[in-house]
Amino acid sequence: MALDIFEKIKENRGPIGQHAKGVHGYFTFPKLEGEISNKMVFRGKECLVWSVNNYLGLANDPEVRKADADAAAEWGMAYPMGSRMMTGQTSEHEALENEISEFMNYEDTILLNFGYQGMLSAIDCLVDRKDVIVYDSESHACIIDGVRLHAGKRFVFQHNDMESFDKQMERATKLVGETGGGILVITEGVFGMAGDQGLLKEIIEFRTSGKYDFRLFVDDAHGFGTLGETGQGTGEHQGCHDGIDVYFGTFAKSMASIGAFISSTEDVVEFLRYNMRSQMFAKSLPMPLVVGARKRLELLRTQPKHKENLWKVATALQKGLKEAGFNIGRTNSAVTPVFLQGTLGEATNVTFDMRENYNIFCSIVVYPVVPKDVIMLRLIPTAVHTLEDVQYTIDTFKKVQEGLASGKYKAEQLKEVETDK
Repeated sequence: MALDIFEKIKENRGPIGQHAKGVHGYFTFPKLEGEISNKMVFRGKECLVWSVNNYLGLANDPEVRKADADAAAEWGMAYPMGSRMMTGQTSEHEALENEISEFMNYEDTILLNFGYQGMLSAIDCLVDRKDVIVYDSESHACIIDGVRLHAGKRFVFQHNDMESFDKQMERATKLVGETGGGILVITEGVFGMAGDQGLLKEIIEFRTSGKYDFRLFVDDAHGFGTLGETGQGTGEHQGCHDGIDVYFGTFAKSMASIGAFISSTEDVVEFLRYNMRSQMFAKSLPMPLVVGARKRLELLRTQPKHKENLWKVATALQKGLKEAGFNIGRTNSAVTPVFLQGTLGEATNVTFDMRENYNIFCSIVVYPVVPKDVIMLRLIPTAVHTLEDVQYTIDTFKKVQEGLASGKYKAEQLKEVETDK
């Protein structure tokens, strides 16, 4: 007799889902209300928020809001109907792609409805069973899921470890010599949890030196708009932008919207347009999102004050945390992790205390994302935060650290709160 898969779900809710009844609506799926800014409302109280990827502060920029509203009034959310290939093509979509290509200095660009979906299906599209994928062990879930779809071989190298990369490339090169395929290397510009940059320049040097032959696909979701002199991203920051063969950026972070893009050669982008199933069979991005993205890109290009404000806050935050003795890991981006020692139960009590008594809302990351007995508080500085926000947060973290050391947050079980589930 076959197993009822619904019964299986009852027995195994997953590592996070097993706690859903006690944490839903507070620790998971919380509702932040009000304007997207440095301060928002959580459960009726104003909180200082460090958990929103509004890097450049464009979410409520007056020019952006007006562009969004005008486009919604003119077009509504339905137009265009259908996929780009069939009935969803417009001059606005083409204009946005052309503007991104010009800004990023690539031959062509394809818009994506969603970053996660787009990254996953682009990987699936670019390689076949003869090809080999070599990817970083700490790659984002969208990369991992895309790699899992690959019918051929895949080799993972230890995070930002060039010795490990060398070994995996040697294996991959030997294998494609037998299959007749090619090698696609995939990594990130900025790793979104720990905030460290991928070693793009070092990876590219393996090719320029003639040691290996491969193409490089970079997910630069957290680098686009935040790094580089012009905001082109991590490659520009490291001086190796031209060595990135396929570049992925998202509208969901610096651009404070929905959607994403991939830039590459004209041949590669045309191939994606006609073979990337998640875009071929999905409704085109609604016109207000496209028009709004054009305005956001314009501000990203022409108003460097947004990136300057971001880095004024990020630099003050990271410098202040380090001077206060906190471990912020290896970050060299705006993403700011703070590593503390504590159990899962202590982590929930820390979060509860910060939200209820100090009015600070930041993301908390625990095992299995980080090792057991490690609590990672992940802060996302933005252009709309202030230096007063930075100082208050550092002062609060000092008190939290003292509380952890004194046993204030000891708990055998997850903190349970009254939720609105």
